[in-house]
Amino acid sequence: MAADTLPVLSGVLRDQRRSLAMWGLALAAVSAMYIGFYPAMGETSDIDAFVRNMPEGLVEAMGYDEMATPAGYLRSTVYGLLAPALLLVFAIGAGARLIAGQEEDGTLELELTSPVARTRLVFGRILALWVDVVILVAVVALATLALVTALDMELGADKILAAATGLLLLVLGFGTIALAVGAATGRRAYGLAVAAGLAVVAFMFDAIGPAIGVDWMTTVSPFSWYIEPNPLAEGVDPGGFALLAAVPVVAAVLGLLTFDRRDLMV
Repeated sequence: MAADTLPVLSGVLRDQRRSLAMWGLALAAVSAMYIGFYPAMGETSDIDAFVRNMPEGLVEAMGYDEMATPAGYLRSTVYGLLAPALLLVFAIGAGARLIAGQEEDGTLELELTSPVARTRLVFGRILALWVDVVILVAVVALATLALVTALDMELGADKILAAATGLLLLVLGFGTIALAVGAATGRRAYGLAVAAGLAVVAFMFDAIGPAIGVDWMTTVSPFSWYIEPNPLAEGVDPGGFALLAAVPVVAAVLGLLTFDRRDLMV
């Protein structure tokens, strides 16, 4: 399988290299900018004043009550909101485009008429998506480590790695769902809608559940599996991260099976 998959993987990565570079620069810039704001927040009293002016439910849901600490600040800004949002836009868009988008515009047809099996074409694109996401999450993690070190924020590299791992698994899950739905239906819009809809629901469940005291919302939310164990302060949560890891694996398998069995009229 490797001999047939590697050309597909390398071809997709080559086609995406310019877009990937632009996304990497954007993520590094946004991460650096927001982390750089931390010293400007001033003393703890300034942060407390900022938090007191916000609704109590929002403060608890977004973790703003811990913004005075480096871990709390990064959780509330880069790792709890900005990086997940940007990375999900990239991953869901790329996932929906890699199979369904290319099927719709006809560029996938030439590959489908080659001797390479359908499953290997899909598997190569899944790997390409995963490699892209790994690279972009690494950019965020390295930018975080550099700024945290430069600003002496007293946050260990192991905690940054734990948060980056959770972020990676979260984004891989929704990106692979977009690819799998697109592979199953042949419609890019369906992949975008399903994955983006699930991501929004998961985020809202994580934000609203604790505020209204509904535990099942956080129990089923991938965002809660990622952020609620507070990896920036506590490190890796094996249970939550195992659930996160299961999502892209299951989605990938379903995408492979459904695409292989679907009548593509090629």
